[in-house]
Amino acid sequence: MTNLEFTSELKVEYIDHLGSDIDVARAAWVSTMGERADEGDPKRVAGLINMLMRDRHGSPFEQGLIRFRVTAPIVVFREHHRHRIASYNEMSGRYIELPPRFYVPPEHRPLIQVGKPGAYQFLPGDIEQYDKTKSLFTENSIESWYVYQELLDSGIAKEVARMVLPLNLMSTMIVAMNPRALMNFLSLRVISSESAFPTFPMWEINQVANEYERKFREFWPKTALSFAANGRVAP
Repeated sequence: MTNLEFTSELKVEYIDHLGSDIDVARAAWVSTMGERADEGDPKRVAGLINMLMRDRHGSPFEQGLIRFRVTAPIVVFREHHRHRIASYNEMSGRYIELPPRFYVPPEHRPLIQVGKPGAYQFLPGDIEQYDKTKSLFTENSIESWYVYQELLDSGIAKEVARMVLPLNLMSTMIVAMNPRALMNFLSLRVISSESAFPTFPMWEINQVANEYERKFREFWPKTALSFAANGRVAP
């Protein structure tokens, strides 16, 4: 009998990156300096980046790349894939038997939705609501997993059998984004008092986005500061 695993952990692993703030500046300088783009004054990088961000000259921010390995429930990836300016490779249930790992919301995850579309608030649930959520998530996951196994044992193709599995099934993907695409993602998926426009992301994808932003600030610090100073609007 397969042992099912239940987890509340969302995992974001940094893989690697290419580029830095100076590469953003060089991409802009080549427009005005041509072959002499590498001769630009490094002291001017922050000011140049801020001008590009402020006036929304976005293409220089495409000079670079960052990659992450993300392990999260499938529902997070459905949200993530709406950002069509990133590259994705996800574990495929067409080719492999999916592992029996299921997400259960942690106790500190808000459970109660109030308000209307575009202005929702999410409030904590009480212990009874959390216990019920955990119990029903677990029960549904177990039942769906054994239906999945029964279909596979009957010779049904993996790509068909997987359809019975719920959205809290854990999956893994590798995602790659350039800094401009990353800022677009962060502008919509991070709750911040610096945002010129409010955003209402799902709690789980907000946790993933927060991890992305930590690395963004580390590797493109001047770009990240300018992004925040200009209302977190992607150029």
